[in-house]
Amino acid sequence: MDGTLRNMVSIYISKGDKMLLLYRQGSRVVNDVWVGSAGGHFEEYELNDARACVLRELWEELGITDKEIENLKLRYVTLRRTKGEIRQNYYYFADLKENVSEKLSSNEGVSRWFPLSELSSLEMPFTSKYVIEHYLDVGCKTDMVYGGIADGKKVIFTAMPEF
Repeated sequence: MDGTLRNMVSIYISKGDKMLLLYRQGSRVVNDVWVGSAGGHFEEYELNDARACVLRELWEELGITDKEIENLKLRYVTLRRTKGEIRQNYYYFADLKENVSEKLSSNEGVSRWFPLSELSSLEMPFTSKYVIEHYLDVGCKTDMVYGGIADGKKVIFTAMPEF
């Protein structure tokens, strides 16, 4: 381990009791699994602004802006060591505004709306799977930001109050 870092962001967009996910194809890092609605790596100028990164990815991958979503909130920050690097992920959640069409497509793979009840059965990256399970069980009922550490068997979450 030489201290190599990989900073990534993901956004999960909901509308009612459905969530938009992406079956990512052709990626260098995450491929052929269901991931957030949009996401990717930080650009150098975004390293201290995860929100700017998630909004750029939202525009690049789905063609929508912050004007078409509401309740955008950072909800999870996770850490995982894999392949000689530390991967830090910032997970945002938002709602698609009522007047915006659900017919969204991505240039990164196949976008599809799922009922919330089906999410836990989907193949997802290790950390993402635990984030979604925690969000559906706990996170969606609070406004907390949670930190998560992947230990190889699970992700251990703790609330991160501001103080």
